[in-house]
Amino acid sequence: MALTPQLAEHSQAMVEQHSLGFQLLHDVGGAYAEQLGLKFKLPDDLAEVYASVGIDLPKFNGEDSWTLPMPARLVVDGGGTVRAADIDADYTARPEPQKTLDDLAAL
Repeated sequence: MALTPQLAEHSQAMVEQHSLGFQLLHDVGGAYAEQLGLKFKLPDDLAEVYASVGIDLPKFNGEDSWTLPMPARLVVDGGGTVRAADIDADYTARPEPQKTLDDLAAL
C-alpha cells in the first residue's frame, strides 16, 4: 500500500493512469506523516510558486496547511515492526523497485 495526503478523488487518476496494483490510502491532514516526523510546511515563497503553476495543495489534500510528507518507503512486517526504510528529503532520490522486492523477500 501507499499513503498520500491527497484526497482519494484527486489520487484516483494516478491509480488509473499507472495501473497501480496496490491500495493508495489517504493520510488525513498528514497526521501519520507528522507522527513519523516526516511532515513539513512549505515556505511561503515556495507555496506561492506552487500556487502560481496550479498546484493547489489545500484543494488536493483537503486542508489548508500547505504541508507535505517527506518521501519515505517503509517495509513493515506483519507484527508492525519496520524492517527496512528509505527516507530522503530529496524527493528525486528513490530506491529502485528491486530493493523493495529484496526487502520484502527478506521478511
